[in-house]
Amino acid sequence: MDNRDQTSPTLYLIRHGETDWNARRLLQGRRDIPLNSVGQGQAVVSGTCLKWLLPDASQTDFIASPLGRTRQTMEIVRQQLALDAGNYRTDERLVEIHFGEWEGLDWQQIAERQPERFAARQADPLNFIPLGGENYPHVFERVGSLLDSLRRDTVLVAHAGVLRSCLALLTQVPDVEVPLLEIPQDQVLMIRGGRFAWMQVSTAMDGSR
Repeated sequence: MDNRDQTSPTLYLIRHGETDWNARRLLQGRRDIPLNSVGQGQAVVSGTCLKWLLPDASQTDFIASPLGRTRQTMEIVRQQLALDAGNYRTDERLVEIHFGEWEGLDWQQIAERQPERFAARQADPLNFIPLGGENYPHVFERVGSLLDSLRRDTVLVAHAGVLRSCLALLTQVPDVEVPLLEIPQDQVLMIRGGRFAWMQVSTAMDGSR
């Protein structure tokens, strides 16, 4: 995947906090599942980390996926920055990768119910498309369109599939590795000039952990 211009803005990417479906390892996709108490705490941790990275966020844009779990996370993050919780925008291009008919299932259930399609997905997780869903190249296209529109440093609160796609589009992470990347829910992914780092506050700094 070709990287974007190395002079592009610095991005601070945050995955939404945990939901009950995350805890049960169910595919969420476009399902609008709220944060659980663990997820709310993770959003606080991410916000605390961002406060260290952005002591002055006045010149920074804030954009979230329109799904509830990402908006909840964004609002908690903004509260940690002492900003108006609701003063951000949403963008449909940040919604999670669509798992189609597989949403609400875990991988073991999928393997048992649709062994051939599960095997096809395992053989090519980058390009496989679930019935009624989409694959990673589809996500690359819509997320890339948003990234190309950014003109200043931006905080994006989105989903694991979207953060994986940003790594593919903006760094040297190979496309084929994208579906396998672990995306934590209590850290900030900072991308600048084609390089990236995961940032996390220590337990000594964060009294909520």
